[in-house]
Amino acid sequence: MFKKGVVPSQGLRIIIVGCGKVGRTLVEQLGKEGHDITIVDKNRERISQVSNIYDVMGIAGNGASYKILQEAGIDDADLIIAVTGSDELNLLCCTIATQVGNCAAIARVRTPEYSQEAKYLRDKLGLALIINPELEAAIEMAHILHLPSSLEVTNFAHGQAQLIKYEIPEGSILDGTKLMDLGTRHHANILIGAVERDDEVTIPSGDFVLRKGDKLSFVGERRHTKEFFSHIGVNTHSVKNTLIIGGGKAAYYLAKQLISRGIKVKIIENSFERCEELSILLPDAVIINGDGTEQALLKEEGIETCQSFVPLTGIDEENIMLTLYAKQVSINSLDLGSVISPKYITSEAIIAYVRAKKNSMNCNIETLYHMYDSRVEAIEFFVSENSNVTDIPLRDLKLKKHLLICFINRNGKIIIPTGNDCIQKNDTVMIITTHTGFTNLQDIME
Repeated sequence: MFKKGVVPSQGLRIIIVGCGKVGRTLVEQLGKEGHDITIVDKNRERISQVSNIYDVMGIAGNGASYKILQEAGIDDADLIIAVTGSDELNLLCCTIATQVGNCAAIARVRTPEYSQEAKYLRDKLGLALIINPELEAAIEMAHILHLPSSLEVTNFAHGQAQLIKYEIPEGSILDGTKLMDLGTRHHANILIGAVERDDEVTIPSGDFVLRKGDKLSFVGERRHTKEFFSHIGVNTHSVKNTLIIGGGKAAYYLAKQLISRGIKVKIIENSFERCEELSILLPDAVIINGDGTEQALLKEEGIETCQSFVPLTGIDEENIMLTLYAKQVSINSLDLGSVISPKYITSEAIIAYVRAKKNSMNCNIETLYHMYDSRVEAIEFFVSENSNVTDIPLRDLKLKKHLLICFINRNGKIIIPTGNDCIQKNDTVMIITTHTGFTNLQDIME
């Protein structure tokens, strides 16, 4: 057992089993939010390292052992999160924890067969969440390749609204446009929620003037986001083909997404055995056995002419180098600015659940998304009861600074709000803010 830091008492008691990339990210993110965290991992050295860096309690051992879970405090825990490299171990940890303790349980499950049964497993085993980071990352990548001019595409309101990140290029008609003029000049039924300029992020007002090089995040109904891109002369056509380097789970899930959308997929994978598996799993994809980091092979397989390129080798540094090379040799001027991290997608889903669980008021977090290196949060709340923010025109609400109400979803209709609109019971409301840690919609008030 390793040392434990002093943590505010209002936080939840959380056990995290597994200290890989996702486990560490969760320790870092949930630690910032004031929760009492205990980590469990078989690797004693890893436990020692993480517990010292983040000042949390650490226990070396098998997270599926009743004795180890007792030592970790399962009797008093509010939540257990199992994110080891084994799906079976994660499910077993959570099952034992829910049987012996009175806590909620979240399991990371990555195997395709289990993912297809996620709802059944969740219900039968009594789990709060089953999360597949590679699948979620693949869905996000597919959204970007479907709208290739964007840097990020995130769905809200069950897919009816989108949050899109876009960098204003040289010569864009947006350069020099004041936000209050967007609607009249560019027929924009969207709302710009955040802008990054020279490494500074702003929640802009109507007087803000856009400039080339700005990275802006805008929100709108799905059909209106495409219309906005069309009005400003940006390509809205989905790519027709993609080259994926690496044939792991993320590549499989992405290929499935793209093929279903009519996009041709080629995968380069080093392992011959894995290539054989992928050929059976993905009969409509072209599978190449070879080293995807070799420039000669990349040229031979069409990197110079492909419309999109996705390195998924599992090694971040290798992916970055491949991306830079692809940008250098491509004749299609690939926009390769999108960086999607499964570990952050996982942590966002879990943090959203934790904040909702911590919150005792009648308002739940539906979606949480970190933007601009976690300096900005986009949060979608469900309003289950009337409160001091409902049935009052937005212009009359005393809102915190550095915060914007981006849309109201009312019975499936996305409303880009004006000062005359009101939040009502049963709405979902999406905000963007530089504040962190909101657990309730009423946190938007001063």
